[in-house]
Amino acid sequence: MGIYLDNSATTRVREEIIDGVLKIMKENYGNPSSLHHKGFEAESILDNSREMIARLLKCENNDNIYFTSGGTESNNLAIRGYLKANRHRGNHIITTAIEHPSVLNTFLDLEKEGYIVDILPVDPMGYIRVDDLMELITEKTALISVMMVNNEIGTIEPIKEISAVAKENGIALHVDAVQGYGKLNFGVKDYGIGMLSLSGHKINGLKGSGALFVDKDIKIAPILTGGGQEMNMRSGTENVPGIYALGRASELLLGKIDENAGLMYRLKGRLVDELHDLDGWSINGPGLNEAAPHILNISFSGIRGEVLVHSLEEYGIYVSTGSACSSKRQTESPVLNAIGLKPNALRGAVRVSLSIFNTEEEMVKTAEAIKEIVPELRKYTRR
Repeated sequence: MGIYLDNSATTRVREEIIDGVLKIMKENYGNPSSLHHKGFEAESILDNSREMIARLLKCENNDNIYFTSGGTESNNLAIRGYLKANRHRGNHIITTAIEHPSVLNTFLDLEKEGYIVDILPVDPMGYIRVDDLMELITEKTALISVMMVNNEIGTIEPIKEISAVAKENGIALHVDAVQGYGKLNFGVKDYGIGMLSLSGHKINGLKGSGALFVDKDIKIAPILTGGGQEMNMRSGTENVPGIYALGRASELLLGKIDENAGLMYRLKGRLVDELHDLDGWSINGPGLNEAAPHILNISFSGIRGEVLVHSLEEYGIYVSTGSACSSKRQTESPVLNAIGLKPNALRGAVRVSLSIFNTEEEMVKTAEAIKEIVPELRKYTRR
């Protein structure tokens, strides 16, 4: 099976979830909108998954959670749905330079449609400055969208502080928590989050499943028209197996988030310790314990990151150069550019992203492989 260290791109589905998915596909395959028993069975699966997500988000009302096809749709529904329902709030919107493309490109599209867009810069660790945010706010600012955890360097943004600024100015806050949900222990109420996006395949569920939390005081409008499923907010027959997997994955994380984070922090530390005698490498973004537990971005001078990725693959070790949404395009990472990484470090960057199924033995083997490969690659680079 190899050593899989690309869990920010996607995760393997847990065995106990696979068993449940197969049962649903074989037995509980009804349409949740149908009035017969098979429909009620499917609807109860949706209700249970909604409850599990609400519990993990420490959310009071299950009805505030709408199922989608994943993080991209959730982000679009939050941003476009809010602006559609609140045109009177203003035409100024704010996001950051290190957002996922499903947020950043949506903002750029909205700019073409007449919205005034401000994109916050970040410091060398990937953090926005709350003072910078405050300076951008005007009486026409309608929406702020900031990711909780950056998917490439693991920066955890100061969501509580951002939320306080948004609330003080009567502005809605959307948080892309695709990389934070199930990894960080937080509650939407404590953090003051108005809208929050999450995805199932990042927490050992199925691809094609996601959800959007919307606070009861936030009004959004649907962006898809159709049969009025998901409380008239997201039309289309619900993906019952995917939603089950998302709910079950959330349930399996209840009470385990801090323990899981501790494990992944230890794994990151072990990998870094094992690399100590290799020259010419550095960590990008926050330090080991300041970044999210599962993400480590490292630059190796004198090589190209994509070459190292393919070389490690020959050892059965799977890492990436950054976001899976853009890595095949061979373009420089906007995130690493935004934090001001120098060209040599930018070219030699790889992302290691962990799960609770990784082991210390895998960290040792990965470090050993890197220490064999990197000096050899540098020989070719110098020629």
